[in-house]
Amino acid sequence: MTKKKIGRQTVKLLNPPSILATYSIVGPKEGEGPLSNYFHHILQDDLYGEDSWEKAESKMLKEAVKSAVMEARLTLEDIDYLFAGDLLNQLMSSTFAARDLQIPYFGLFGACSTMAQALSLAAMMIDGGYGHHIIATTSSHFSSAERQFRFPLELGNQRPLTTQWTVTGAGAAVIAQRGKGPYITHITTGKVLDYGIIDANNMGAAMAPAAVDTIRAHFEDIGNSPDEYDLIITGDLGKIGRNIAGDLLRKEGINVEKKLKDCGVEIFDHDKQDTHAGGSGCGCSAVVFSGYLYKMLKEKRFNKILLVSTGALLSPTSIQQGESIPSIAHAVTIEGGLDG
Repeated sequence: MTKKKIGRQTVKLLNPPSILATYSIVGPKEGEGPLSNYFHHILQDDLYGEDSWEKAESKMLKEAVKSAVMEARLTLEDIDYLFAGDLLNQLMSSTFAARDLQIPYFGLFGACSTMAQALSLAAMMIDGGYGHHIIATTSSHFSSAERQFRFPLELGNQRPLTTQWTVTGAGAAVIAQRGKGPYITHITTGKVLDYGIIDANNMGAAMAPAAVDTIRAHFEDIGNSPDEYDLIITGDLGKIGRNIAGDLLRKEGINVEKKLKDCGVEIFDHDKQDTHAGGSGCGCSAVVFSGYLYKMLKEKRFNKILLVSTGALLSPTSIQQGESIPSIAHAVTIEGGLDG
């Protein structure tokens, strides 16, 4: 019997699921960035017609799911499972959206790594024969995250240059048993690492070692070369974390410098938009994948990418108690075709 598990952390999908459709919704600031032409919907108001930022975030996630399903020419009744997550306590955005969507629901928390986690679990469920159509989705909102993890916006606190700007956005993908691609072919599940970083305003430094560990494990398990990929893109290391990851990978003997990008760097124009170290949040890799990366794969401008969503597993309680920041990264190989 052919084994799907290869190496310590990686799974090879024998019947690679197809990503039928995606949908991305972003806030006004994200809509002013360099990837604006790739997003499906740009909000004019980050309250999205609601009376709180938390409700607006949940609405973004719900509408991203509904729109992705429509893009796939399906109905909500065609969806077997919903894998969703966000940053808020008790997965508020995802749970309240799932309440309205009425799709069998798995709530996930991997901090900002949750999109790759959702894609991983959805693909394994499809490959295992446990469903025909599954949604993977995540969301975040700058204002709801600031209120939970940092300070009330009304205080107008000065942000250190190492901080990142939580992306306001939601991305959703329909994973299917059959389709014309792009396909999810490999999954490398990360481990929780903690190098003692205690500064919640420098999450890129906390997450970079986890990204490096997962990327290294991916290539060790599969035995292939970074040269086979058009792009290796982390979720939200930002400028500081991305540079640290590049240095650590070089020390590991993994030369990906020309192919290593970061969603948090790509989504904003840092010179014009004053986002300091870059973007972050569950919605960061979700909207960059569901908007920009998916379209590049569909247009065959990329044939094979490695999406490595990164997450800082801190909480308001852990920070208040002086704990360091555990981090994780999950990697998903997505290919435009199955020829190689």
